[in-house]
Amino acid sequence: MRLSEFWLAVADEFGDAYGRILTRDLVLGDIGGMTADDAIKAGVSVRDVWLALCSAMDVPEERRYGVGRREPKKP
Repeated sequence: MRLSEFWLAVADEFGDAYGRILTRDLVLGDIGGMTADDAIKAGVSVRDVWLALCSAMDVPEERRYGVGRREPKKP
Protein backbone atom coordinates (compact mmCIF):
# COMPACT_ATOMS: atom_id res chain seq x y z
CA MET A 1 0.00 0.00 0.00
CA ARG A 2 1.32 3.41 -0.96
CA LEU A 3 0.89 6.48 1.20
CA SER A 4 -1.49 8.00 -1.36
CA GLU A 5 -3.59 4.82 -1.21
CA PHE A 6 -3.62 5.02 2.58
CA TRP A 7 -5.05 8.54 2.48
CA LEU A 8 -7.68 7.51 -0.08
CA ALA A 9 -8.67 4.58 2.13
CA VAL A 10 -8.88 6.81 5.22
CA ALA A 11 -11.06 9.33 3.37
CA ASP A 12 -13.28 6.59 1.92
CA GLU A 13 -13.80 4.88 5.26
CA PHE A 14 -13.94 7.80 7.70
CA GLY A 15 -14.32 10.97 5.63
CA ASP A 16 -11.63 13.58 5.06
CA ALA A 17 -12.01 15.63 8.23
CA TYR A 18 -12.70 12.81 10.69
CA GLY A 19 -10.02 10.65 9.07
CA ARG A 20 -7.41 13.36 9.62
CA ILE A 21 -8.46 13.67 13.25
CA LEU A 22 -8.19 9.92 13.76
CA THR A 23 -4.73 9.68 12.20
CA ARG A 24 -3.51 12.60 14.28
CA ASP A 25 -5.08 11.78 17.66
CA LEU A 26 -6.00 8.09 17.97
CA VAL A 27 -3.30 6.04 19.71
CA LEU A 28 -3.02 2.60 18.09
CA GLY A 29 -1.96 -0.23 20.38
CA ASP A 30 -1.27 -2.57 17.46
CA ILE A 31 1.63 -0.39 16.33
CA GLY A 32 3.31 0.36 19.63
CA GLY A 33 1.03 3.03 21.04
CA MET A 34 1.68 5.61 18.33
CA THR A 35 -0.79 7.60 16.30
CA ALA A 36 -1.04 6.74 12.60
CA ASP A 37 0.73 9.98 11.69
CA ASP A 38 3.59 9.28 14.10
CA ALA A 39 3.89 5.66 12.96
CA ILE A 40 4.14 6.68 9.31
CA LYS A 41 6.79 9.27 10.18
CA ALA A 42 8.67 6.58 12.16
CA GLY A 43 8.75 4.30 9.11
CA VAL A 44 6.09 1.77 10.07
CA SER A 45 4.61 0.11 6.99
CA VAL A 46 1.64 2.10 5.73
CA ARG A 47 -0.29 -1.16 5.30
CA ASP A 48 0.35 -2.03 8.97
CA VAL A 49 -0.82 1.43 10.01
CA TRP A 50 -3.98 1.03 7.93
CA LEU A 51 -4.75 -2.36 9.44
CA ALA A 52 -4.11 -1.07 12.98
CA LEU A 53 -6.45 1.85 12.35
CA CYS A 54 -9.10 -0.52 11.00
CA SER A 55 -8.72 -2.77 14.02
CA ALA A 56 -9.01 0.11 16.47
CA MET A 57 -12.11 1.45 14.72
CA ASP A 58 -13.76 -1.98 14.24
CA VAL A 59 -13.83 -1.70 10.46
CA PRO A 60 -15.25 -4.97 9.09
CA GLU A 61 -12.70 -7.31 7.49
CA GLU A 62 -14.29 -6.99 4.05
CA ARG A 63 -13.52 -3.25 4.00
CA ARG A 64 -9.88 -3.54 5.08
CA TYR A 65 -8.27 -4.99 1.98
CA GLY A 66 -7.96 -3.50 -1.46
CA VAL A 67 -9.30 -0.10 -0.47
CA GLY A 68 -7.58 3.05 -1.57
CA ARG A 69 -6.56 1.65 -4.91
CA ARG A 70 -7.03 3.96 -7.81
CA GLU A 71 -8.96 2.94 -10.88
CA PRO A 72 -6.65 1.76 -13.68
CA LYS A 73 -5.91 4.35 -16.33
CA LYS A 74 -7.92 3.91 -19.48
CA PRO A 75 -5.99 3.75 -22.77
